[in-house]
Amino acid sequence: MSKLRFESVKETMGREPVNVAYVGNRAEIFAKHVFGKEAMQEFLDKEVYEALSEVMITGHKIDRKLADSIATGMKNWAMQHGATHYTHWFQPLTGATAEKHDSFFEIFPGGQAVEKFAGSQLVQQEPDGSSFPNGGIRSTAAARGYTIWDPTSPAFVYGTTLYIPTIFISYTGEVLDYKTPLLRSLTAIDKAATAVAKYFDEEATKVIATLGWEQEYFLVDRALFTSRVDLVTTGRTLVGKDAPRGQELDDHYFADIPQRVMGFMRDLEITSLSLGIPVKTRHNEVAPNQFELAPIFEEANTAVDHNMLLMKVMKDIAHKHNFEVLLHEKPFAGINGSGKHNNWSLMTNTGTNLLNPGKNPKDNLEFLTFFVNTIKAVNEYEELLRASVASAGNDHRLGANEAPPAIISVFIGSQMTQIFEEIKGVAKTDKTKHDETLNLLERIPEIKLDKTDRNRTSPFAFTGNRFEFRAVGSAANSSYPMTILNMIVAKQLELFKKEVDTLIATKKMTNENAILKVLKSYIKDSDKILFSGNGYAKAWEKEAKKRGLSNHKTTPEALNALTDKKTINLFEGMGVLTKREVHAKYEVEMEIYTTKILIEAKALTDIVMGQVVPAAIKYQKELANIVKNMNNIYGKDAKKYSKESLDLLKQVSEDINMIAEGVRKMQKDIKKSEKMSLEAEALFLAKEIKPQFDVIRKHADKLEGLVDDDIWPLAKYSEMLFTK
Repeated sequence: MSKLRFESVKETMGREPVNVAYVGNRAEIFAKHVFGKEAMQEFLDKEVYEALSEVMITGHKIDRKLADSIATGMKNWAMQHGATHYTHWFQPLTGATAEKHDSFFEIFPGGQAVEKFAGSQLVQQEPDGSSFPNGGIRSTAAARGYTIWDPTSPAFVYGTTLYIPTIFISYTGEVLDYKTPLLRSLTAIDKAATAVAKYFDEEATKVIATLGWEQEYFLVDRALFTSRVDLVTTGRTLVGKDAPRGQELDDHYFADIPQRVMGFMRDLEITSLSLGIPVKTRHNEVAPNQFELAPIFEEANTAVDHNMLLMKVMKDIAHKHNFEVLLHEKPFAGINGSGKHNNWSLMTNTGTNLLNPGKNPKDNLEFLTFFVNTIKAVNEYEELLRASVASAGNDHRLGANEAPPAIISVFIGSQMTQIFEEIKGVAKTDKTKHDETLNLLERIPEIKLDKTDRNRTSPFAFTGNRFEFRAVGSAANSSYPMTILNMIVAKQLELFKKEVDTLIATKKMTNENAILKVLKSYIKDSDKILFSGNGYAKAWEKEAKKRGLSNHKTTPEALNALTDKKTINLFEGMGVLTKREVHAKYEVEMEIYTTKILIEAKALTDIVMGQVVPAAIKYQKELANIVKNMNNIYGKDAKKYSKESLDLLKQVSEDINMIAEGVRKMQKDIKKSEKMSLEAEALFLAKEIKPQFDVIRKHADKLEGLVDDDIWPLAKYSEMLFTK
């Protein structure tokens, strides 16, 4: 490694220390820094505790008269855990989280200093509503916005700060965040699913959506990370030659976890558990230096908050171990990118998982009802579901032979396919398809088979007792795809109940017969969305087109679903967003996309013209001197001895010229795009500018393979991916 490239970087200063030491029994530290049930019982009066507990379960509004008592108890608890400040922690449309810290410190008239936290400070704060993305809803001259406490997600202490999860709205009440639509969609799915669940269980009075996310990420040595302008500014490498070895040997997946990485994982798990994040699984992923962490399933709103918190904590812990966490969907070309699989299901207050097929799914009418309605919802709104995972980063990942394609389809497995065929009346029962165990060897315990196999190429797959939305990107806020999924399933369940009730009332059918009749029609209607084959195959693209499925490979194309009248009616009809809020969301997403592509264009220009080309010119001069000296030494025989050096000089010179020419063309086209409308600019950047990145990169990567390693200024893939 070149000393020039890898001078040590100083460890980041000023970060709050992790507030948990390693202990052996993890159950003992779980949620120790969360204002949960035990803390509430200790620091709140009984009546206040019971009222707050009721709010957390039902989601009803909290009585502001109780706010002062809750705030005092919360402050006293937080100060015992080292908190000196509090913050309203919210999720603006940036996709990240935001926070402003205020201390508990107050001075009364007369100069008396006290530690105070009032109910009004707990319930509501006022950040600037125009400085965050808002899609034109707020102007600088109308900047007021509000953060309002979400009591259904517990407060927690991290470092020296009490974090209070909140929603974020404008002064006029418009949505400016991700959490508010999610909460509304959870209300919608609760209402619609409970109404349908009552066909089967009169004691079902509430249905919650559950979420289990799987967070994939890369770890890179921090010194190497800071040496790369592109990684620092964009999260991904804009140039970089493939390492001699990538993931071809399949030797990293589930392999031994390196000790340095294990130290990071251990600290991350202990901190996460203390914050109430129920982390469960850790392992090496497919690509070198790629890993995954997954928790136990939780209620969806809490699960999303925990994932957003985890991504913050990951970065802090990584710096402690001199790592940098890469959450970008495609930080390295040529190897797998990272996703965040969202495992979604529905659970009743009586403890029934509505997507658990039981021993015989064919005889489980309640399961079939929610299973089929979910598929029908995806069939009706596949473009909107695709739009929910659209981003500049995820465009690199979807369809890249490592992740699901941009075509949304549903995989249900051979057993459920057989059952569907039976219900439609086009096939008879094949009992061999329904075997539940598999015996291999006498000394090996029998294997309990799941209801489905796994199809890693499917974007939306049934995996036994839940649906796995695999198209979500690793850097994404899961609120948005979960909002869309909850909303479309809620809408479908409303339509289903209406049809069933009509059959019962007008045709005098029994509940069971009416339900089966409607389900049968839904199964037939949803044929086009079901696919069990290879989602990577070119043949599937052709087949999907015949079926009428969308294949939006870029974010600007995918986001058009938000402008559709059907989408607007859905959002408004389900009470999730207004027409104005949907248009604002569309504008924000388009602006974020264009901004990210333009940042990448600037970073690419800086890195190739400021580092790659100068290094190549330096090497070019060395080669020119070698050729010149050979001419002086060998005279007429110089061509014979200098051919290789001369060819190398020509190649280096050609690549330098091609890079410079490519940058000039790209900058000229970017100026042209500045005069376009937002929609036209985004599409132009996707279709015209982004492909130019690849052209410039091709020549930069060729130079990396030619230029002397001691001259090359950038950390290489072989170093970043294999330095443990």
